[in-house]
Amino acid sequence: MLGNWLKTSLLMAAIIALFGTVGLLLGGAAGMAVALVLGGAMNLWAYWFSDKIVLRMYHAREVDETSAPQLYGTVRDLAQSAQLPMPKLYLIDEAQPNAFATGRNPEHAALAVTTGILQLLTPRELRGVLGHELSHVKHHDILISTISATIAGAISSIAQLGLLFGGSSRNERGVHPLVALLIMIVAPLAAMLIQLAISRAREFEADRGGAEVSGDAQALASALQKIESYAHGQPIATAEMHPETAQMMIINPLSGSGVQRLFSTHPSTQERIARLLAMVRA
Repeated sequence: MLGNWLKTSLLMAAIIALFGTVGLLLGGAAGMAVALVLGGAMNLWAYWFSDKIVLRMYHAREVDETSAPQLYGTVRDLAQSAQLPMPKLYLIDEAQPNAFATGRNPEHAALAVTTGILQLLTPRELRGVLGHELSHVKHHDILISTISATIAGAISSIAQLGLLFGGSSRNERGVHPLVALLIMIVAPLAAMLIQLAISRAREFEADRGGAEVSGDAQALASALQKIESYAHGQPIATAEMHPETAQMMIINPLSGSGVQRLFSTHPSTQERIARLLAMVRA
């Protein structure tokens, strides 16, 4: 838990530093001051609202014990086993089988699954997946994951605005358009690199925790194999448009073409399965 809080603090500090650097290059000292204020404001905004933004982005609809009794009951049992508060549950109407958890802490957590994963997996396999996501909640992965996804997307948009300011020639200190273009490319890349630094190892830990919570490492391994086989043939349009959110999913949802390969933050599914099967043998 302390490690993730440290990572979150470093991420927020890196975001402010990145904003300040872009502001300095685009507008000198005044530009840096404005950018630092914007960076601080964005951190606060992301902390409180990033989960809602991501859920809205995926058109997730909240469900309860009445509208999704089997799903609700399974998550309730797993949450009790993991000694966690009951998270809010959401359904995403997508054929691709996938799932993610979001929120700023276990008391304000949400778990979202696609309709595709409910249709594809057996109840045992689904328990394994839900246990994986609750493990993310328990380890406080969800805050840094959601913040990084939201801020990376916002930085990409703000960097594009920087091109307009960078191309200004109203004064002698105006930034050359080529420099502004470089900033437009580098800023989202820097945000992506921050994600890469925090995303990979936590999936192995969440697999281990999910297997323990569900009590069925074999079922989680089987679920990962199925999801991997089906996911890339059924792309999610929202994930393709916002690849910075891909690192939140249990399996990389991206088609893997072009620049989207850079956003592949998940470890090898086969390695994940091998580690789970080693747990079964042990």
